This record gives sequence, C-alpha cells and structure tokens, in this order.
Amino acid sequence: MLILLDIDGVMVQASSWRPVEILDDGFTSFSPRAVLGLQRIISETNASIVLTTSHKSKYNLTQWKEIFKKRGINASIDKIEDNVNSLNRKEEILNWVNNNKDIEQYVIIDDDKSLNGLPNDIKEKLIQTSSMIGLNDDATSNAIDILKKYEELVAY
Repeated sequence: MLILLDIDGVMVQASSWRPVEILDDGFTSFSPRAVLGLQRIISETNASIVLTTSHKSKYNLTQWKEIFKKRGINASIDKIEDNVNSLNRKEEILNWVNNNKDIEQYVIIDDDKSLNGLPNDIKEKLIQTSSMIGLNDDATSNAIDILKKYEELVAY
C-alpha cells in the first residue's frame, strides 16, 4: 500500500498570517495534527510514502527519511521522478500511475485542484485537502478507508 503524498497544503498548512517554522534541517515543520494523521494511516495500513511534492527533488531519499523521522514519522519513503518536463501535478500522477500499473493499492493525498481532472478510477483514490487545513481527521479516516477497501476486495 502506498500514500502518494504532497507536503504543502497537506503536512504544512498554508497561512498568510503565521510564519512558517523552518527546522535546523532547512525544511518546514509539519502540522502536529497532520503528523498524527499520517502516523495513523501508516500504522493502520502499513503503507509506504511516495512523495509527489514539488519539493521532492530538493533532497535525496536518505535526507527525506531524516526529515520525516525528525518530525516523528518513521516510514518507508520513495518519490516520483523529478519533474524535468514541468508537468502539472495531475500529469505527474498520471505518469506515475501509467508507469506503475501493477500497483493498485494507493491513495493520493494532495491539495492541488488540477487533480480534479484525473480519470474517475484514479480520482476515487484522491483525498483532496484544503491548503488552509491540511491533513485532518476526516481526510485521515477517508485515506484509511480507501486503502482498506482495496485490501477487502483482494481478500474475496
């Protein structure tokens, strides 16, 4: 099971009135609520993270693992390919899905509105957060439901 994870608007809330806290590793702190939500998804589904964030190419995988660990999240982490062709998020996700047709157990957690244009079979795996709220309890529960729904289908 995989979590295709954005960071801005999911793990880091957008707020013009509050400065973003940068930790000593040079990356922003995560919302405590989002950390708890992501930890819950991982613990209940044993899912791994695939980063889709626009920040994905700023750090290598070892650095990303340290960034997440420092913020209280221990997980297997990978990332989609660097966006060398300046694709929008929808196109990046479509490319990933097309290149990973054997992977069916995934959820996309993102605030990017371009993902509303995904084909229905992919969009049904989308949890679209509000950038001002990020990953909250409802989004967390919905992500778990999506991952477990597929698990139940496979069991039959």
